[in-house]
Amino acid sequence: TDFDAGRHAIIGRDLSPQRLVMNQAVDATQLSARIKEEAQRLGFALVGISRVQLPPHEESFARWLRQGLAGELDYMKRTEALRRDPEKLVPWARSVISVGMNYYTAFPRPERLDETKGWISRYAWGDDYHEVMKHKLEALLARVQELSPGPVQGRGFVDSGPVLERDLAGVAGLGWIGKNTHLISPKKGSWFFLGELFVDLPLAYDRPVRDRCGRCELCLKACPTGAFAGPYVLDARRCISYLTIELKGWMPRHLRPLIGNHVFGCDICQEVCPYNIKAEASLEVAYQPRAGLHAPQLIALLALDHDEFRRRFKGSPILRAKRRGFLRNVAVALGNLKLPEAVPALVRALDDEEPLVRGHAAWALGEIGSGPALPGLRHRLERETDAAVSSEIEEAIRRFAEETAREAGN
Repeated sequence: TDFDAGRHAIIGRDLSPQRLVMNQAVDATQLSARIKEEAQRLGFALVGISRVQLPPHEESFARWLRQGLAGELDYMKRTEALRRDPEKLVPWARSVISVGMNYYTAFPRPERLDETKGWISRYAWGDDYHEVMKHKLEALLARVQELSPGPVQGRGFVDSGPVLERDLAGVAGLGWIGKNTHLISPKKGSWFFLGELFVDLPLAYDRPVRDRCGRCELCLKACPTGAFAGPYVLDARRCISYLTIELKGWMPRHLRPLIGNHVFGCDICQEVCPYNIKAEASLEVAYQPRAGLHAPQLIALLALDHDEFRRRFKGSPILRAKRRGFLRNVAVALGNLKLPEAVPALVRALDDEEPLVRGHAAWALGEIGSGPALPGLRHRLERETDAAVSSEIEEAIRRFAEETAREAGN
């Protein structure tokens, strides 16, 4: 329009179509560079930008759901359409800024299993990353709005939103999705939380990173439960992280011995990845280990009541498992460690108000096979009203009888 022509003449711009396209490209490049600088200043070690598009693996995701490999992750099924097409989620968006925040802390895993300690995934040692990253993405949006010459609409997501974040991060050049299904940065590894900021701005877009897993299959071979149906395909139903966090009910008996001492998450498939050998420790204070969360003493955890559980894990990702799920995991770990000194605590857990805790405590007592456990199991069986718990107690008593017979035969 004449008004637009006059306005551009005032600021000294050439209004030819070719020059306008060039000016817009330069502006988008400069703005994108500034956005990346601000993201890094906020603590995002990885940042890349892509256009809003269909994720490259959206059909693979749909097939994964159809094959039942998601287990009881029903929320993924409910939001399948939104995850497969971000335009349905944010129809106004033109670009997505993908970020990664390092959470690695250099505290080793205990080498021996026959101790009284369990393992919590290192991502849950500190504060809940959802809140930390949410505030940082809000701050990044504010900076984008300040840097942009006009109003900007934006929306951030951190894990809990219906977004295939690894796909988007891959398109934005943060890394590639490895055989262990984690996003891997060629220079920084995979110890990252991912987040996305959708904006209604045209920006300069980054290129994807090629897959660099090569012939390496260390992650696939290291998984204790055999959770990988193949390279790049995770059967969540067998994954330790799923079993100890997402699964809300009874842990399958045949998988319990394979859980080891894990009580919340795992980490093994990342620990063996060669790209994590030189991982740098996070500088974010919020992700530093809280007291007692790196290789925690398990027996004491079994005694947590509801108030103590909420108080101890306030602001922690561990609350996601809820008390009954977390104590279920602790009982299984104690059974796998076969610690006779855990028997008194497990016998007391037979009287827990939660059937899930009682049943897994019974299983653990059967695994330990210590004589003092048998009277406690029999006493509980006389009073137990939950069928599933009774079944677990009966199975534990049966294992006691078999062990006694075996010892007598020797």
